[in-house]
Amino acid sequence: MDLIAKERDRLLQRTARVYGLSFTVVSLICLSIPGAVDRLSYFGCLPLYVLIGISQYRVGVSRSLVWVALQVLAGLGVIVIVTAFSAGGPGEAGVSAIAQLAAASLASVAIMLTNDPIRRTVLAACFLAVGVTTCILLLPFQPPARAIALLVLGWTLATIVGYWISAGVPQAARRIASIGRAHRAERQASETEAQRRQGARLLHDTVLATLTLLAHSGVGVAPVALRQQAGDDARLLRQLRLGATPTPQSSGVYNLENVEETVLGTTLESVKQRFGRMGLEVSWHGTGQVLLPSDVLDAFLLALAECLENVRRHSGVTEAHVTITDDETTVRAMITDAGVGFILDDVDSARLGFKDSVVARLKDVGGKARLFSSPGSGTTVVLEVPK
Repeated sequence: MDLIAKERDRLLQRTARVYGLSFTVVSLICLSIPGAVDRLSYFGCLPLYVLIGISQYRVGVSRSLVWVALQVLAGLGVIVIVTAFSAGGPGEAGVSAIAQLAAASLASVAIMLTNDPIRRTVLAACFLAVGVTTCILLLPFQPPARAIALLVLGWTLATIVGYWISAGVPQAARRIASIGRAHRAERQASETEAQRRQGARLLHDTVLATLTLLAHSGVGVAPVALRQQAGDDARLLRQLRLGATPTPQSSGVYNLENVEETVLGTTLESVKQRFGRMGLEVSWHGTGQVLLPSDVLDAFLLALAECLENVRRHSGVTEAHVTITDDETTVRAMITDAGVGFILDDVDSARLGFKDSVVARLKDVGGKARLFSSPGSGTTVVLEVPK
């Protein structure tokens, strides 16, 4: 919202600058018409018009009220010179110049003084100063009702423009944000569908082909080749469970890793991307440069993924933090969220997801898991596996 407020203020300032400078030029043109004022008064007003123009230009880039005060004071000086010191008084063009200046050029400050109570107080003071001075000094040259009507109309229009922009910018920002959310949801749905299709093609090319051979007792295929193909399929399924995307080399053949030990950091990123695609932002902390045996790594990452899935489904938040630490014998992961939390004793014993997918899985490789949670304070899970 701070950025939106800054953009709103910047738009108000630039609108006030364009609005004010436009009518300042019109007022000066009217004053330049022969017979508007005497020559001495005209040249006395020129420096004040320059000061008004400089102040209005600065208003477009600065929120300082000093520039507002300068242009109002310079404008009042022009009004006083034209009406009180011009020999024989101002002509019709001179009166028109004063009207343009007081009811439009100086009224431009109203556009940028509508945001908060202090600035609205300054706006009221500026209006009273310009209005009272103009009406009193123009009294001998035009009916007071006309002068009052022009002033009220001009300042009211400028104030309405300011309020309209102030209200319109946040509304436009909300609509843009709504469009952005819809775009992200559509993109996520498209990516999910593309993933589903890719997974279906991948399984068709590999696992299903192997199962078909087994269903036909491997007719025409040597037992050694069948065992090799089944082993490749097993490694493929392992990578899929860990969130990786094997690269197809040709029909039924995929680029697979075949290592006894894997660097933890190379697989954490795939887990992060997997949950990012599902709308859960995972922030990683600590080290990922830890070598783990393949079976331990499988259990560790699958338990970690199950914990993140629980965050995504049950916590009510879209962000989780994972901290990885290790010592000489143990690798630990702490998964935390700031969600709704729960009372541990209230969990239905029939719900065995955490018990089977996390605790039992880690126990099989010599690890363990601990769970901490309370209502309104989020949940923390600590996973430990041996190196």
